Amino acid sequence: MFKDKTIWITGGSSGIGEALALQFASQGARIVLSARRNDELNRVRDACIGQGLSSENVLVLPLDVTDFEFMPVAVTRVCDAFGHIDMLINNAGISQRSLCVDTDMTVYRKLFDVDVLGQIALTKAVLPLMLERRSGHIVITSSVAGKIGVARRTGYCAAKHAVMGFYDALRAETSGVGIKVTTITPGFINTNISVNALKGDGSEFGSVDKDIAGGMDVTRCAEVIMEGFRKGTPEIAVGEGMEMKALWLKRFFPKAVFKKVAQMG
Repeated sequence: MFKDKTIWITGGSSGIGEALALQFASQGARIVLSARRNDELNRVRDACIGQGLSSENVLVLPLDVTDFEFMPVAVTRVCDAFGHIDMLINNAGISQRSLCVDTDMTVYRKLFDVDVLGQIALTKAVLPLMLERRSGHIVITSSVAGKIGVARRTGYCAAKHAVMGFYDALRAETSGVGIKVTTITPGFINTNISVNALKGDGSEFGSVDKDIAGGMDVTRCAEVIMEGFRKGTPEIAVGEGMEMKALWLKRFFPKAVFKKVAQMG
């Protein structure tokens, strides 16, 4: 299904992005890896080659998703290398660990620039090409935090709610022109997301949360997402903790969920 397909993954230097890259590599896809850390991107590239992918089929393309003006250049480089883009996985992102009262507005702005506007900017740069071909698949990594608000994540939850809404709306716009849109809703996944999260003053949190440390293995997470891609699932919920049950409980018992997250906070 994915052999010889061009898959562009942002946030591809670690975590879910890296795990998905390895899954696609094992199936013979052509992979574009983007993130800010060139050395880590090259490490993931080597790991993809270790999965049997030829070096010609892995492109390392460093990208800061807040550099909106660079997006058309990046798209051109991908098309020069592989001709077209079959799937764009908007996976770049940053989290937060601070109370609202302690959080500087510059932190909120950075969360929205990275987690929302950066994803939209790259999507807008790729979308015309997919519309022209009447074919393509756009993916966004949102979060359970895009459905449920929790303490110390006001900016992160706001950003993830925003991308969930944007890509649900984009799905409605593109449903009749051959373009698929998938939203991924991870719960606690064992990655470095909390290590790189922002504190109220903009510095890095620097440690692994207990919930994150006990979260789903990232390789298993990628396997679940890949199965969702194969099935054509428009919204892929992935995780194995109580937070996944909260997704369903909120629909029918929102007051109980609000009370529980307040106790957790």
